[in-house]
Amino acid sequence: MQKSRSRRDFLKQSAMIGVGAWAYGGVSLPESNAAIDQINIACIGVGGKGSGDTTQAGQFGNIVALCDVDDEILNTKGQQFEKAKRYFDFRKMFDEMGKSIDAVTVSTPDHTHAIASLHAMNLGKHVYCQKPLTYSVWEAREMRQTAGKMKVCTQMGNQGSTADGLRRAVEAVQSGIIGQVKEVHVWTNRPVWPQSPLITARPATVDPVPSYLHWDEWLGPAPFRGYHHGNPGDNKKGTYHRFSWRGWWDFGTGALGDMGCHTANLAFRALKLGYPSTVVAENEPRNPETYPGWAKVTFHFPAREALGPVKFVWYEGSKDGQTKILPGPELVPGAKKTDQGVSIFFESHKWMYRDVNNKLKDVSSGSFLIGDKAVLFSPDENGSEAYIITDSGSTEKLTGGPQILPSNGGGDEGMKREWIAAIKANRPEMAYSNFDFAGMLTETILLGNVAIRAGKLLEWDGPQLRFTNAFDANQYLKREYRSGWSI
Repeated sequence: MQKSRSRRDFLKQSAMIGVGAWAYGGVSLPESNAAIDQINIACIGVGGKGSGDTTQAGQFGNIVALCDVDDEILNTKGQQFEKAKRYFDFRKMFDEMGKSIDAVTVSTPDHTHAIASLHAMNLGKHVYCQKPLTYSVWEAREMRQTAGKMKVCTQMGNQGSTADGLRRAVEAVQSGIIGQVKEVHVWTNRPVWPQSPLITARPATVDPVPSYLHWDEWLGPAPFRGYHHGNPGDNKKGTYHRFSWRGWWDFGTGALGDMGCHTANLAFRALKLGYPSTVVAENEPRNPETYPGWAKVTFHFPAREALGPVKFVWYEGSKDGQTKILPGPELVPGAKKTDQGVSIFFESHKWMYRDVNNKLKDVSSGSFLIGDKAVLFSPDENGSEAYIITDSGSTEKLTGGPQILPSNGGGDEGMKREWIAAIKANRPEMAYSNFDFAGMLTETILLGNVAIRAGKLLEWDGPQLRFTNAFDANQYLKREYRSGWSI
């Protein structure tokens, strides 16, 4: 009996290395002892992704307030939650209802994630915030430290974190199934919004602000600029609000910010990555207004615990508007096309794979973890599906659920379920993508955008939050906040 217990404890400890404080002894979510029965939730940003976040939060708590700078969106969502009080300024919402709110969801454009979330946490509120956690590297550090200081329960909305497939893959890599990993390659189909080379300058004209939009509150901490309605007939998707903000330096975080917290999530977790030592970018010439049309960003991570150094390469966009920036076929010698079974191959400048149902699919976003025994391949943006490729070309899909990490149903709803369970149990570590993890992931990912701006190799001193070889690049770690919107 003693030998069996020792072996089980050893396996559990080995698999959970790097998972950190989140590991809570294998307790499944329904077994958590609730400290409070009803959680009052305020939702900031209730359109688009925020609409789903609000609805899902409402399944596990009581929605007492809705906040959105767009009155049309706010009133539409208000029809679903008629008892919730409505606001267009979250600052006023906290002033009036702070004592009535236990937790907050933040699903706004990237540039207002931190200011809303930090305001909430400093009031002792639990926070669910959409990815990327913040607009800047400095904000990500602030979010991580504030969550720890205030001892609130947090979760970032990168829903692949709840997928059984991702959790199974993390365990598989940490068990040594693909050996020592020396390289990671991650690619995305973003951008899918207007930016360079389609847009490189802001509009020369300024339009009247629509009556339903609170423009000053939408801008938040960003520098002031006039509203522009965009192209006629675009269904009210203006030049910045409601959708195209992602491609602008002042508001979004580009393809890296949008998708890095999804597609790099698997590798970051499995390899226990933390502070990189260097980061450098190759990209289309940068313009002052929008993110570049393509970029390749290379991070180098030092050895960690028993793990060796890792080269991590990110690919986004296309050089000619059609040919995507992707890792090449030379990276995976075992990847080849076959007529039967699962196959993974490179053809016509794109990665393809034939799944277990013999269906041929285009891998528009995915990742490779290159080990010295085999390669782990994930053909989706969330890491929820994974295959093991050997040098001989044999391919096996990882099946089944996680062996140690708990299963919670997956998806967006699973993210809220896990967050609410953590709140009820007063155990922040129960949320797998809590800000302790998500802050580090976001901070690292956003260093790629700094490298794009700097145009040079950057040597990073993570603990001190500074570059040691390029002091001029430190200006890109934190933005200047508009008056009235400081953090």
